[in-house]
Amino acid sequence: MNFKTKYNKLKRSRQIINVFTKYGLDYFIDKSKLKLIYKLKRVIPSDFQTPSLSRNICTALEELGPTFIKFGQILSTRPDFLPPAFIVELEKLQDRVPPFNSLYAKEIVKQELGKNTEKLFKKFEEIPIASASLGQVHKAVMPNGETVAVKIQRPDIKEVIELDLEILKDLMGFINKRSGNNWVYHPKLMVEEFKKAIQKEIDFTNEAHNYEKFRVNFKDIDYIKIPKVYWDMTTTKVLTMEFIEGIKINEITRDEYKDIFNHKEVAKRGTCIILKQIFEDGFFHADPHPANIFVLPPATIAMLDVGQVGYVDENIVKNGAKLLLAMMDKNLDQGLRYLKALGMLEEEYDETLLRQDLAELIERYVGIPLKDIEIRKLAQDTIEVLVRHNLVLPSNLALMIKALSMAETIGRQLDPDFNVVTVGKPFITKIVNKRFSTDELLKRGNIFVNDSIEFIEKLPKSLTDILKKLTEGKLKFNFENKELQKLTREISHSAMLLSFSIIIAALIISSSLITKMDTHIIFGYPIQSIINYAIAIFLSLVLIIIFKSKK
Repeated sequence: MNFKTKYNKLKRSRQIINVFTKYGLDYFIDKSKLKLIYKLKRVIPSDFQTPSLSRNICTALEELGPTFIKFGQILSTRPDFLPPAFIVELEKLQDRVPPFNSLYAKEIVKQELGKNTEKLFKKFEEIPIASASLGQVHKAVMPNGETVAVKIQRPDIKEVIELDLEILKDLMGFINKRSGNNWVYHPKLMVEEFKKAIQKEIDFTNEAHNYEKFRVNFKDIDYIKIPKVYWDMTTTKVLTMEFIEGIKINEITRDEYKDIFNHKEVAKRGTCIILKQIFEDGFFHADPHPANIFVLPPATIAMLDVGQVGYVDENIVKNGAKLLLAMMDKNLDQGLRYLKALGMLEEEYDETLLRQDLAELIERYVGIPLKDIEIRKLAQDTIEVLVRHNLVLPSNLALMIKALSMAETIGRQLDPDFNVVTVGKPFITKIVNKRFSTDELLKRGNIFVNDSIEFIEKLPKSLTDILKKLTEGKLKFNFENKELQKLTREISHSAMLLSFSIIIAALIISSSLITKMDTHIIFGYPIQSIINYAIAIFLSLVLIIIFKSKK
């Protein structure tokens, strides 16, 4: 890090500390700075109200600018990273970032596309129609008369983000050390998640490719509109796309639009769009908040700002469905198995306490008609259990839950009788039917047969390696002394394995000592040797099974 970078980091760090102190977030002062001053004067105004910690954090993020606003927005998609009150406030966080000078915008277009805006466009509006953390959008008219939206990246935003990321890492590392085991969330993971997401969004070609994927996935559905990308006028810093004029989805309930939009149909279609993305395409808009969803009369939906996307692989769909069925059957053993398959049980956890919390969660929801279950509330309660046990959702699963919750929230705002489960039933049925179709069963059967053949082919070598280690005395048993009860079990298990190993070794050695003169001969080998080897192989298989069951 050179001197200039160090100086800029120090200068920016001071600014961040000043803003945090201003809102009582400096981690050393319990109350807000303002209230502390009142305490020193021993005078507290009767009408003084301290804003909530979550509200103060959002206000501080807004004041700190683009990087921190984006950080808050991305955190709002991870309900397993922060308490519910914080997520609610972060969801309100909007890009209230002032636009940058249009002269800079024109200069960036020239640098990226090689020509002045006057030569590229018939008309280019200097006042942006939208301004956000990473860039701003200008309306323009192509030489052929087509109206386009030109998204231009903020000047030097990449450098600003890199600097702020370094400071955020330091800040979160400090919070992590200070909080110790008292803070059940994951500060370092927050920055890692943000870094991963922001690096994709900062390259506008990624968003352009996302638009293209969505256009292909929705090519046969006429009630959704995806902007066309002008690739010859798109780079990492400039994205030129079809201009779509509509009304934000949460604003169509205004009286002025009363007879223009079909609210019920918009609620249903909006949800179907999200469900199709998740359960059919496995590729979905990860931030479908109202500012990114426009509606054209009477119920055509336009999807915008698709820089943040999520992916759903077969593992999530398959094990997620099995987890749901296990919970409905109150089968905690299977429930834990599928939580592990989803990658949620990689950290240490208390199985007994987790079982108790899951059992309580199940009792709270089992028996309630599906139409009366709120996806958002169910997700929140489930995540609270996971957080309590220091478990983290896979990022794409968290984004999927967020998208479904957003669909439910918007749907109920548009239609009080809306139910996301009812709308989603055909999609779930389609998935179930597909998994048990003849073609799918044959496909899975072929995979099973191929895997079995591969296992059988590798088995002799695995057995040879184990037997070689046994005869050379190199087979070791490793265990961690965490609890006395676990230690006792491990010693018992090791003793049993050692006994098996001794028996196998004895059989092999004895078989080798038997000569052709000592017993009957079959296929040129002593029959006793053949029997002993067979028993040794069988016991070796038992040994392998025991090993695999303990992993």
